Formats: sequence, C-alpha cells, structure tokens
Amino acid sequence: MVGLSLGEKHFIQGGIAQDLRCDGRKRLSYRPLYVEIGVIPQANGSARVQMGGTDVIASVKAELGKPSSSQPDKGKVSIYVDCSPTAAPMFEGRGGEELSTELSVALQRCLLGGKSGAGAGIDLSSLSIIEGKICWDLYIDGLVVSSDGNLLDALGAAIKAALSNTGIPKVHVAAAATEDEQPEVDVGKHYIVDATSEEESQMSSAISISINRKGHICGLTKRGGAALDPSIILDMISVAKHVSELFMNRLDSEIAAAEACEDES
Repeated sequence: MVGLSLGEKHFIQGGIAQDLRCDGRKRLSYRPLYVEIGVIPQANGSARVQMGGTDVIASVKAELGKPSSSQPDKGKVSIYVDCSPTAAPMFEGRGGEELSTELSVALQRCLLGGKSGAGAGIDLSSLSIIEGKICWDLYIDGLVVSSDGNLLDALGAAIKAALSNTGIPKVHVAAAATEDEQPEVDVGKHYIVDATSEEESQMSSAISISINRKGHICGLTKRGGAALDPSIILDMISVAKHVSELFMNRLDSEIAAAEACEDES
C-alpha cells in the first residue's frame, strides 16, 4: 500500500472527481503503452509491456502432453505470476507470494473462462492434436519487474502479446499406432546444423559427419533411435560438405583474429 498524507489523498480524489488526474489524464485514459516481443529467445513466445511505471514480462512455453479426462478434446494452459521482491516494497516477504497467487488465479479466470471453457480468451480446442491422447500444454509465466499500479491489465496485455509471438511447431501424427499405444508424433521433417540444446531435445535422431579440407568423409556417427532413409543421409552428406567448408573458413578467420589479439597483448 502506498503511503499518502491526508492532503495527498484529498488532492487525488478531487482531481478524479473533476476528471483531471495528477498526471494530466482523464478518468478513462490509459498511460503510454510500450510493447516489446521476443525478449526471451528460449521461450516459444514472449513479450515485455511497460505501462507508465509498471513493467511486466510474459513468456510462453509449449510442450506435448496428455489432455485431461474431463476435456479430452482440448489442450491445457497453466498461468503463474511471480512478483519480484524489488518491484515494490509491498512485495517483500509473503506479500509478494499472496499477490502472485491472486494475479495467477485472476488471469486464469480471465483467459480460460469457467470450468466449461465459456468466455475463454484462449481457444483450448485449437491445442488438441489427438482427442484423448495428445495435446499441447502451454505454460505461461508472468514476471512483475516494477509495479506502479494496474498489474492485471499490464500482465494481460503482456500475455496477449506473448501469445501473438508464440510459434508452435507443426506436428505430424503417425497412423500406425493402436489404441493401446501412444501415437508417435514427429515435430517437423527437416534437419538442421548447429542445433541448440532445446532443438536437440526435439530431435528423433542426429548424424555427425566429419569432413576434411579436401571434402573427404573421415567419419560418420548416428545418435537416436529413429530410422533414416538412405537418400536423406546422402542429402545430409552433400549439405555437410558445403557447410563444413564455410564453417572452417570462418573458424580459421576467428582463430587468426584471436591469435593477432594475443600477439598484440
């Protein structure tokens, strides 16, 4: 709670009564809004929203999961808000925990509607992959960096922006699964080089190809249980020859630059 003197309280109340607030706004005017998207590279979607002195960040993480028995044709969404202890004095101790819970519950109700899903701001049926078997689970995290009022609107705006920024991989469902088996889901059918740790976690298999300066194959190793068509492996080898030449040239330049810096020192 912001500590105000009696005079300050009367000044604020009087200004609101006359439709002229302390910062010059009218009663129904918002503060300037600043939105930045893609602020967390590791997330599927993220956004930062600043509304006056209120500053919040929202991120979205998508994972494959199993739908609930009560809503087998829908995906799931979980929302959690964390109030940084440095955002406001009232967040110190258990005050931040209580507000975090209150905001999480409020956003859950606002965005997901009632138990039936009526009035939901997120279409949970769009997250379903196979009814009763596989769906997308969205984990939405909100962080209050700085608090200067209207946290619910700011967080709601940040979540909306983060969802707009969210990219969910296209999935292909194998048709060979029986009723007792978990369907096999392949996220994409492409191969990449220089995978990040998150990309590696989604790989069904990986091939490492060692190529020398002359373009000759020195070694080939495979990781993962998924089978690969020989034509795809041949294509990978062709690509590896091309990208390895570019990478080695770049590496040589970086080594030379590093050695030059060391010589100068």
